[in-house]
Amino acid sequence: MTGDRAELGVIGGSGLYALLDDVTEVAVGTPYGPPSDSVFIGEVGGRRVAFLPRHGRAHGIPPHRINYRANLWALHAVGVRQVLGPCAVGGLRPEYGPGTLLVPDQFVDRTAARAQTFYDGVPLPDGSVPGVVHAPMADPYCPAGRAAVLDAARGAAWEPVDGGTLVVIEGPRFSTRAESRWFTANGWSTVGMTGHPEAVLARELGLCYTSLNLVTDLDAGVESGAGVTHAEVLEVFGRNVDRLRTVLFKALEALPATRACPCRRALDGFTPGLPGVPGE
Repeated sequence: MTGDRAELGVIGGSGLYALLDDVTEVAVGTPYGPPSDSVFIGEVGGRRVAFLPRHGRAHGIPPHRINYRANLWALHAVGVRQVLGPCAVGGLRPEYGPGTLLVPDQFVDRTAARAQTFYDGVPLPDGSVPGVVHAPMADPYCPAGRAAVLDAARGAAWEPVDGGTLVVIEGPRFSTRAESRWFTANGWSTVGMTGHPEAVLARELGLCYTSLNLVTDLDAGVESGAGVTHAEVLEVFGRNVDRLRTVLFKALEALPATRACPCRRALDGFTPGLPGVPGE
């Protein structure tokens, strides 16, 4: 396998691959414009892994301006078929305090202005027009990926929360107390700004996608006080990035070499009309 190809992908901060010995930076163009940054490809446990900084390497792209379609396309273009997507979130229950690792099995979309499909009827630069696709999303996350992450966390002595609902808001602002209390009243578990449309776009490309929620704070409606600040989020994330990296690397090593999950067959029965989609 050449240095510009990878089988696994991680969408997350540059700190997640900083300790790898040999990383190749690959610039990838897409029909949807530039991704957040180059793709950085290295080796983890004998597996080729592509890392893509979601907010750019300087963390300069806010959640509502991320080119999610370009990011997922870029990973697919270098050969990625299984994606892990760690993100910082707020806890919506008192027991989900800072430092909790939750592996959701559902999400709720509360965003408003994001391109969230490849199949929008808009011609691509080559003149082709994607077909109509209604991707199944009843279970949005890969069962094999979730199992690998849960096992990796337990092996690292970080007991995860198995399942829950991530509600994704537009950002870049945090929730009001009323919004936060409404999310909690609906039984949702965590709130973040980047988990959607990543999972949907991955499904439309026939990729496996698994979300990892690192709770950095209790959301505004869960506790009294001034509410969460950006500085607090960064501080808690920084304190946990090393063990998050450990879990990610263990999970990457454990992901199945041959996919048997439903994700790879999500587009069966459709004619997507996108070059190289679906692909193994």
